[in-house]
Amino acid sequence: MAAEIRTFTCLNDNFGYLIHDPATKATASIDAPEAAPIIKALEREGWTLTDILVTHHHHDHVGGIAELKQKYHCRVVAPHDKSTKIANVDLRAAHGDVIKVGSLLARVLETPGHTLDHISYVFDTEKAVFAADTLFSIGCGRVFEGNYPMMWDSLLKLRALPDDFKLYCGHEYTASNVKFALTVDGDNPALKARAEEVTRLRAENKPTIPVLLGEEKKANVFLRADEPSVAAKLHMKGASAVEVFGELRERKNKS
Repeated sequence: MAAEIRTFTCLNDNFGYLIHDPATKATASIDAPEAAPIIKALEREGWTLTDILVTHHHHDHVGGIAELKQKYHCRVVAPHDKSTKIANVDLRAAHGDVIKVGSLLARVLETPGHTLDHISYVFDTEKAVFAADTLFSIGCGRVFEGNYPMMWDSLLKLRALPDDFKLYCGHEYTASNVKFALTVDGDNPALKARAEEVTRLRAENKPTIPVLLGEEKKANVFLRADEPSVAAKLHMKGASAVEVFGELRERKNKS
C-alpha cells in the first residue's frame, strides 16, 4: 500500500504535512509549526503520530513539538547541527542518513542557506521531497544564515532529483513568488502557465502544493540561474550562476 500524504495549513501560511505508512500505521509530521492543526488532522484520519521530522530550527517549524511530544510520545528527528536550539530531540540526522518512518524511508539532504542547519527529507519510493524553506514553488527561501553560493548549491541538490518527484515546501508563498518571477521571466511559457494555475487554485482556496519538480525546473527562475537567457534578462551576460542567483534573491528581497 502506498504512503498517504495530507497537506493542511498551520499558523498563517505554513504548510503542515503528515505522511502515513498504512502497513505499520506509523505517521510522521514534517515539522511542527503548531500543535492544534496537526492534532486535528491526525484525529480526522484516525492516525497516531510516531515521528516529527524537523527541517530547521526556526520557531514557525518547531513551535508545536513540545505539545505533540507530550501527547503522543513521538520521536523527534532534527538536523545534526547542535548549535541551534531545538528542544526534545531524540535523533540527529545528517546528509545521507536514512530515517525510517515505519516501513517508509526518508533520505536526508543537507540544504543549508536559509539556515545553516537546514535539511530536506526525500522519500524516494513515494517520489516526494519535503524541502521546507529552501525551495518554494516559483521561489526559494531567504538566505538568513548562509550565503548565496551555499544556497545555490542546496538548490542544485534539489534540482538533481527526478522530474516526477513532488515538491512539498514550507509556506504558501507561490502567488507572491509568481508576481516577482513575472517581472524577470515574464516571457517564459511554463511560468505563465503556472501563474494561471496558481490564480485558479488560490481563487478556489486550494493549496498550490505539491507541484511536480519537472514543472518547477521549467518555471522557477531561481532554479535556472545557470541559464544564459536568465543572465541576459538581468543584463548580467557572462556572470556566474551564483552571481545571477544572488542578484535574483536581492531583487526578490526588495520586491
